[in-house]
Amino acid sequence: MRIAELSEAQAEERSDALAAVLLDAVAGGASVGYMADLSRDDAAAFWREAIAGIAAGGTLLFAALEGDALSGTVLFHPCRKPNQLHRADVAKLLVVQSSRRAGIGSRLMDALETRALALGRNLLTLDTASGSEAESFYRRRGYVRAGEIPGYTLMPDGSLNGTALYYKQLG
Repeated sequence: MRIAELSEAQAEERSDALAAVLLDAVAGGASVGYMADLSRDDAAAFWREAIAGIAAGGTLLFAALEGDALSGTVLFHPCRKPNQLHRADVAKLLVVQSSRRAGIGSRLMDALETRALALGRNLLTLDTASGSEAESFYRRRGYVRAGEIPGYTLMPDGSLNGTALYYKQLG
């Protein structure tokens, strides 16, 4: 398995696989902005928007590739505000269910954090479902829980859940 930062063209070539990763995550109950009835068209639309962000220079996409198969992704959104050029947001850390617990999420985050430092971004922020396994994952990686917004989001099954906010200072 290798971790790669995908260009716009590389992401477009893998658009079907990207949609499949998002569909798999939602089917597995991940709180990533979508409900259980997420359609392939809507998953593809999400990735078209992300790919447009790559083209515009506002998004980086890291992918875990096993041969030609895509087993995970994470997005990096550097803040473009003049007073926040030192920070970035982490989004959509997704690992297909069949590949979880194999270190793929950690390798994706390692690549993202290394690139963040290279770009002078030493503060990362993210949000995740309160009480989720993702919270434990981020804490193990040194992210600090800054707080929680109760009742912030609906889980894919329709249940109401809080969102936990995290940050990590790099370097």
